[in-house]
Amino acid sequence: MDTTLSDLGRAAAFHTDSSRVTRQDYLHEVEHMRERVARLEQTITEAIKLASPELQQVINDLQALRGIADISAVTIAAEFGQVSRFDSARQLMGYCGVVPSEDSSGKRTRRGGITKTGNALLRRIVVEDAWSYRRPPGIWYGLRRRQETISEEAKEIAWKAQHRLHKRYIKLGAAGKDQRKIVTAVARELLGFIWAIGTRAETISWQQVAA
Repeated sequence: MDTTLSDLGRAAAFHTDSSRVTRQDYLHEVEHMRERVARLEQTITEAIKLASPELQQVINDLQALRGIADISAVTIAAEFGQVSRFDSARQLMGYCGVVPSEDSSGKRTRRGGITKTGNALLRRIVVEDAWSYRRPPGIWYGLRRRQETISEEAKEIAWKAQHRLHKRYIKLGAAGKDQRKIVTAVARELLGFIWAIGTRAETISWQQVAA
């Protein structure tokens, strides 16, 4: 059985009335936030049903990827608008501001940190999702459940992403790179897989409408 923050709070021993009152206040706040999250998730679920078939397909298929559950998928799909408007994964990476900046002088080109231009919300979401690739490839219960409605082709792309991005994470770590730079590099490559799955999902949706 999973141990929640509320369980730990109730199990903890407090020896004064004031500390017990404070604990109860904190527990009430935890329950309040949990209920609020549940309401927000339900609102998002209802909103997805009102979205276009194309957007619904993208939201569904993006959840084949490790680290991208419903809220991340909705945010990513909504911010893109239409994934196929980007001609390449590289263009999408530039839109999110995760490509290295360049300083050209004569025949020399120096690469600096990421540009951080473009969509800051998308960049933050994808970087957060990229942290999950520090763990070895695997399909646990939550991901397996999300993938029940997803095509084998999308799942195959997501499985390749797990192997490639974890390998990338380990390689950069072994080279002594800073953790933030590692995760940003992984996020940049994750966008490539997001582009692949997103454009494929849109194509499938258009074909179904035309059929």
